[in-house]
Amino acid sequence: MTQTEWKPRSQSIIEILPEEISDFESQVKRFQAGEWDETEFQAFRLKQGIYGQRQPDSQMVRVKVPFGGLSASQMDALGEAAAKYAPLNKGHVTTRENVQFHHVRLEDTPDFMRVVGGEGLSTREACGNTVRNVTGCPLAGVCADEPFDVTPYAAAYSRYFVRHPYTQALPRKWKTAFSGCERDCAITAIHDMGFIPKVKNGEKGFQLLIGGGTSIMPRIADTLYEFVPVDEYLKVTEAAIRIFHRSDELRKNRMKARIKVLIDRVGIDDFRKMVEEELREEWAQKSFDPAPLLFVEDEAKDAPAVPAGGYSRNGHSPEFDHWVGTNVQEQKQAGYKVVHVKLPLGDIQAEQWRELADLARKYAGGRARITHQQNMAFRWVPEGALYEVWQELNRIGFGKSGIHEITDVVSCPGTDSCKLGITSSMGLGRAMQAAIEDMAIADPLTKRMHVKMSGCPNGCGQHHVADVGFHGAATKAPGGQVPAYELFLGGSYDEGDSRIGLRVKGRIPAKRTPDALKRIVGYYEENRNEGELFRDFVVRVTPKAFEPLVDQFKETRKLDRDSIDAYMDWDKTVIYKMERGEGECSI
Repeated sequence: MTQTEWKPRSQSIIEILPEEISDFESQVKRFQAGEWDETEFQAFRLKQGIYGQRQPDSQMVRVKVPFGGLSASQMDALGEAAAKYAPLNKGHVTTRENVQFHHVRLEDTPDFMRVVGGEGLSTREACGNTVRNVTGCPLAGVCADEPFDVTPYAAAYSRYFVRHPYTQALPRKWKTAFSGCERDCAITAIHDMGFIPKVKNGEKGFQLLIGGGTSIMPRIADTLYEFVPVDEYLKVTEAAIRIFHRSDELRKNRMKARIKVLIDRVGIDDFRKMVEEELREEWAQKSFDPAPLLFVEDEAKDAPAVPAGGYSRNGHSPEFDHWVGTNVQEQKQAGYKVVHVKLPLGDIQAEQWRELADLARKYAGGRARITHQQNMAFRWVPEGALYEVWQELNRIGFGKSGIHEITDVVSCPGTDSCKLGITSSMGLGRAMQAAIEDMAIADPLTKRMHVKMSGCPNGCGQHHVADVGFHGAATKAPGGQVPAYELFLGGSYDEGDSRIGLRVKGRIPAKRTPDALKRIVGYYEENRNEGELFRDFVVRVTPKAFEPLVDQFKETRKLDRDSIDAYMDWDKTVIYKMERGEGECSI
């Protein structure tokens, strides 16, 4: 089959256009022949989900996974793409429920798109100044507390705004999340636009939040409307996007070109008036009924039936019981459970994608959902199959317990690939995981803490909403620069209690951060009130109370044979030097 005859095999949330991929392939060849201006080509390829890395001639390919939903065949395709085109032989699950593949050659990206596009996965508008991937709660559709399943509406939103004329050249990116209930599991509070389902007088609708974000101006979103019927949520969003699109003053400084900056300046009440004025325009008078765009799947009909011989369970295992206690969750459909799979730092090797796909087919109705905590959830797992599932997860390397606990560390790629990275946050993530496991934490309140890190202030690792969050920095030492981290304490995203962490003055050299974490945990356990959560403890004692702890770790000796390790970043073998390029998000 020729490339022009290629067509996707599977149904997709985002329409896969073969001619679009063929055109991209042609434009890549033009660029490599010197016929495209580099800046103009960047803007073009970013809309196709291809992002430049700090390594010359390497690309990061970002695959969008609307609401985190994957089929088994899509997982197979992701494994195939990793094996064929990603030198590291893996995909990386991000906090935006994308899957990223690094070090891909530019000339290979069109064929990469065809491999994943054949099973209905798209890279379209995964990067650039567009409406990015629409994230969702992994329990949507199976949560006992949800007013209704938001999955079809999250998919409709994704379909509506992809390739939309007003979303191709926004001042900056636009991030969206759909939570399934008031616990706000998708953290709508840190998104440009967020949706929480409500039912009012028997009518389905959403609470609309707007103007949240992290980065250099972390901000919790405001409520734009307490209730908008489902027939109008797309219209109200488009009104906000149209206002954002024509906000030329935001385009003057790309570091501040986010909707949160406009809302912070004018206030939510005045912004609401702007939206209501926009809704009186002629474009808003048509029907915005999302019914034609809804993506509806009957997952119940594919739920696994218990085999005639039942499932195996050999003996008693304390490790299995602990895993069930931390990684298995009730779902509202009787007889079935949600199994959360802990993906260390979000990485999945090519062969593991295929093995996870096989698990999904056998035990989860052929589906899974990746999460904004860089994990995966299998739904519709028969209760009797849990032991077999755990054994299989152990076999392929994903049987660890402690989902969403302090051992479940989150990190962005940092300097491993990102142009904006200042530090090796992935290296620190591995070191933190090892340090926390060595601590053998038994205290129930300490276990509930979250540790996250980003390689720069932008917050891709969600460090702003962690109990203990770190972002990359550099600091001076007698022998030159040392990789370091700024510290944020008391952030939260649990049970709808979203908070931005409070900054502690001072910078901690990268190699001392695991020791600093141990002292922070110890200080909390020794001085808290009975039942006091860490986030509340931080508010009570204030960040200033932690400054002496940070000061203990800030000194670095002069550079010599004994101290050289402090001058090298985690997982690196050369002396550190901050090398930060220009990011492409705002090109």
